[in-house]
Amino acid sequence: MSDRILVQRIAVFAHHGLLPEEARLGQRFYISLDCGLDLAEAGRSDDVARTVSYADLTEIVVEIATQRRFALIEALAEAIAGACLDRFALLRTITVRVDKPSAPVPALIDGVSIAITRGRDGQPLQAGL
Repeated sequence: MSDRILVQRIAVFAHHGLLPEEARLGQRFYISLDCGLDLAEAGRSDDVARTVSYADLTEIVVEIATQRRFALIEALAEAIAGACLDRFALLRTITVRVDKPSAPVPALIDGVSIAITRGRDGQPLQAGL
């Protein structure tokens, strides 16, 4: 699948992490989506019903990231991927990237990130769409 919808760096303030301070204080996270689907019909028809709304994708991300708490950003990504695949039948694959710029590690880093790719059967896929 070569057609994609990209939603990049949705900023949320949330309370994910293993440490008690992360649960109490919270921090900023950036979440990006790379959705694989066939956009040909949407392009030909100019009809939003033939695609997946990036506003709806963003709403799911913000809702899950701010209303639930996860110890691992891997679990956050998994929940987002599952919710998007469940809600939008047009999606064939989705890659969810979670950036944690203020990760509490004993070094000077710009941040940490994870990325997962899931398809219709829920199994991990090879990187890239």
